[in-house]
Amino acid sequence: MSVQPPSETTASAPIKRLTVPNLIKRKQAGEPLVTLTAYTAPMARLLDPHCELLLVGDSMGMALYGMDSTLGVTVDMIINHGRAVVRGSKRALVALDMPFGSFEASKQVAFTNAARMLSETGAQAVKLEGGKEMAETVRFLVERGIPVIGHVGLRPQSVHVIGGYAAQGRDEDAWEPIIEDAKAIEAAGAFATVVEGVAEPLAAKITESVNNVVIGIGASAACDGQILVTEDMLGLFDWAPRFVKHYASLGPTISDAVARYAEDVRARRFPSTDETYKMRRPKK
Repeated sequence: MSVQPPSETTASAPIKRLTVPNLIKRKQAGEPLVTLTAYTAPMARLLDPHCELLLVGDSMGMALYGMDSTLGVTVDMIINHGRAVVRGSKRALVALDMPFGSFEASKQVAFTNAARMLSETGAQAVKLEGGKEMAETVRFLVERGIPVIGHVGLRPQSVHVIGGYAAQGRDEDAWEPIIEDAKAIEAAGAFATVVEGVAEPLAAKITESVNNVVIGIGASAACDGQILVTEDMLGLFDWAPRFVKHYASLGPTISDAVARYAEDVRARRFPSTDETYKMRRPKK
């Protein structure tokens, strides 16, 4: 028996893409939001029926390009993958990560890049990392019609400053700055905030303390929604953070399939008559 994903429309009506107000209403109704990363049209097509939000994350640097961190991702890369995800999806709200160096210099630079990213992809929101220090930039973008998702706690773009990817807020005396970051981003107008890699009680406290949508990753089930890197969740890599649950182990499955293909090619078993074209019969 198949499970029908929640829909905003009847079966006969065209699918309408979810909006920022739709996501806010889901929080108010206590309906958890399902969020995953997407970088390609085929993957977006598979994820779309099940997700309220798809994030074209700068995690693509590591998941797709083999980078050691997210810092090498560019605006052009986000735009190219964003176009693909928008084309491949119909229902989910699509948000784009603002990569390192695209928003920190000034709020005007942030607006120029965010406006270009949305106009060239058709996506509906941007996400940027930072707390109190980015509140003025968030407000500047929102006042000019750009929906913003914040990102506090563990911030991968600050990996060199914090010295790695260690979880944050595991000592209670470190909570207040992170809570204040989340409150500042909400007050500036961000409709949602990603809370990454923090102690579970802190994530629950942040969710209680703000009115915008809180999306957890390595945080708490008490958050208003959850996000994972899709490739991590599907088990495509040998290693994943401890907060990832593997819902499949596709890495070994893919490796096995390629090994069997290679064996067939080397033994000249592929292509067989089933995979080749026959000559047409001559016309009489």
